[in-house]
Amino acid sequence: MSKLSRFGVSLNKDILDKFDRLIEDQEYPTRSKAIEDLINHYISNENLSNDDTAVIGTINIVYDHHKRELLKKLTDVQHDFQKFIVSSQHIHISHHDCFEIIIVKGLKKEIEKLFARVKGTKGIHNASLNMFSA
Repeated sequence: MSKLSRFGVSLNKDILDKFDRLIEDQEYPTRSKAIEDLINHYISNENLSNDDTAVIGTINIVYDHHKRELLKKLTDVQHDFQKFIVSSQHIHISHHDCFEIIIVKGLKKEIEKLFARVKGTKGIHNASLNMFSA
């Protein structure tokens, strides 16, 4: 088990009150746990500044599956980057629109190349990339 360290922090009362309301809404058990999560998030983001960082994450896309050639193009892109794709999930939103989640793992620079190809495909309505250092 890791050691705990205690430290004091001075904050503007208005900021602390807003923080307390936020962590209560998110059902954090303690203020310490919320601060620990913020610090971990900050450290993880700092690790992502290096293109050669190993990452895991998701590419999320919304698209019109009736768009001519779109499914073929998306499949071709995924095959070109298959060594970085762990899995994908296709979800029907409506008669025309679909949501796809592509789980990815690899070097940050390669995942960003894959994302650029996916989001640049004509017919994609919306795309996002979420990464965490692996």
